[in-house]
Amino acid sequence: MREFGYQRAEDVSGAVALLAADPDARFLGGGTNLVDLMKTGVERPARLVDVRELPLDGIEVTADGGLRIGATVTNSDLAAHPEVRRRYPALAQAVLAGASGQLRNMATVGGNLLQRTRCGYFTDLSKPCNKRAPGSGCSAITGEHHNHAVLGASDHCVAVHPSDMGVALAAFDALVGYETLDGPGELPLTDFYLPVGDTPHRETALPPGALITGVTLPPAPVAAHSRYRKVRERASYAFAIGSVAAALDVEAGVVREARLALGAVASRPWRARAAETVLTGAPADGETFAAAADAELAAARPLPDNGYKVTLMRNLVVAVLTELAEETAR
Repeated sequence: MREFGYQRAEDVSGAVALLAADPDARFLGGGTNLVDLMKTGVERPARLVDVRELPLDGIEVTADGGLRIGATVTNSDLAAHPEVRRRYPALAQAVLAGASGQLRNMATVGGNLLQRTRCGYFTDLSKPCNKRAPGSGCSAITGEHHNHAVLGASDHCVAVHPSDMGVALAAFDALVGYETLDGPGELPLTDFYLPVGDTPHRETALPPGALITGVTLPPAPVAAHSRYRKVRERASYAFAIGSVAAALDVEAGVVREARLALGAVASRPWRARAAETVLTGAPADGETFAAAADAELAAARPLPDNGYKVTLMRNLVVAVLTELAEETAR
């Protein structure tokens, strides 16, 4: 591991100033992803600016009935918070599905959003990877790619985003707040992650040197009836091969509102807008749910060894929506 400096930030403005003064510095939260990447040589910061002790660890109900979640809130505290469990249960379920208790106790909300892909070629310095070394190529396209993207990929990168939490946040129109030297800003989560295109190394729309300060969830009554379902290759903690965050509001057998996001299928949490359009105003039955899944997955472009994901995701969407509809009818 490369030698690096370490400094603990005393306030938000000070943290931003420290990073601005050293372009090779990185913010350090729980370190559950960054430190691992430093050990493998993928990340080589000259300095770590520790933001863990900043006053960004609160969760509060907003005046309009949403939630504001600080960037340094741990995943454990997020999943256990009563207002999260009551208002956005799929978010609590997603966080609990994401890692072991030890990791959840360290990992932070801001760090979770910025975690990088677990593609094996990205972490292997001996292999070409456009995300790690722009212009070097994508080893996964002709190599091991059974858990790679089927939506929104490009000829330059087919890696998937690993976050479970991000999938639920995408379904509920989360806004990511940040601070720069020029002041505060905010990005919708659906715009926070950049499309892969020909620049897969540019992963987010955060301005250079920006510090994530928190996430705001707008009020969403439909979110109170939501679910997160994750499929993985082993029952113990593992990254998803497919996941769904869904919320459904059904009245008299008809879908009044639907929220749907997919995970482990693209380079970012995938908001299923096409599926939501099919669902809204349609009968809450298996035929509608299958049609919604098909509408979203029509754009899928699987590789030779990951076509199974299209079938898996179709079945997963139908199963989760069916469960939610049956619960509503009780």
